[in-house]
Amino acid sequence: MAQKRALFFDMDGVIIDTERDGHRVAFNKAFEHFGYDFRWEVERYHSLLQVAGGKERMRHYFNEEGLFQELTPSDMTEHLKKLHARKTEIFLDMLQSGNLPLRPGVKRFMSEAMELNLTICVCTTANERAAAAVTEKMLAEIEFDHVLAGDVVSKKKPDPEIYLLALEKTDLAPEACIVIEDSAIGVAAARRAGLAVVATTNSYTEREDLQEAAIIVSCLGEPDGERGRLSKAPPDLDYDGVLHVRQVLDCLARHGAAALAARLLPLRRSRPAADPSSRVAGIEGQYGSGGQGTGRAEPGVCPRSQKPR
Repeated sequence: MAQKRALFFDMDGVIIDTERDGHRVAFNKAFEHFGYDFRWEVERYHSLLQVAGGKERMRHYFNEEGLFQELTPSDMTEHLKKLHARKTEIFLDMLQSGNLPLRPGVKRFMSEAMELNLTICVCTTANERAAAAVTEKMLAEIEFDHVLAGDVVSKKKPDPEIYLLALEKTDLAPEACIVIEDSAIGVAAARRAGLAVVATTNSYTEREDLQEAAIIVSCLGEPDGERGRLSKAPPDLDYDGVLHVRQVLDCLARHGAAALAARLLPLRRSRPAADPSSRVAGIEGQYGSGGQGTGRAEPGVCPRSQKPR
């Protein structure tokens, strides 16, 4: 059985509980800024979360409500970009103000992974500037090998493309990696990439079907703070409300989760080779071809050796 060598973290809902009191509020403030009187209430936003990506979520909502039908497809695309840009500025202000703290146990869990010399990646559909604010400021002590964010892939979760790209960037097989996710679409994306999953739920996703995950907890937990509640795990997992990286590695090794994940490996083999330049279309900034060893990072992809300190 392959030894686990990497952890792939989703961001929204996993690293920070951003959805209800972060992104939703930022969307509503952006709508207000543009003079619109519609708002996304808590329950409605939960249903909209089944559509990954902010621009995609707005497009879905506008189509459902019959809004902006007078716009041509190209005009709608430009309008969505403007709305999303304003929403991103609002959300970044919220992040930088410290109003959205890290979820319990996340930083500790990542630190444990660093001590074990595991590869650490963030795989998110969130805007790359928001991802940078979290990884380079709130988690400045953590050495991330790659931060894959924004439009670095063309297909959003539950499509597995973001995780397939992470496998490609790390040059690891699926059975060597574990994903930390929080939502049904995120778990589905990881499983379709052949990856084992640990799910950490939040106020939205605790009601979703996450049973494809090997372990489900309410949070990773802090020894001297909030502890998690266990919803699913192998019976021999010694769990006291705090989940440790070594526990997860040993548990999944004992129960063959890697072998189960590897059943979906043909999905990865069947993925056509992608043009690296196509992955970064629309990402902010011009950095050339990038990648580790070039001295410059690809837009939306921040390797460990290039992370600002």
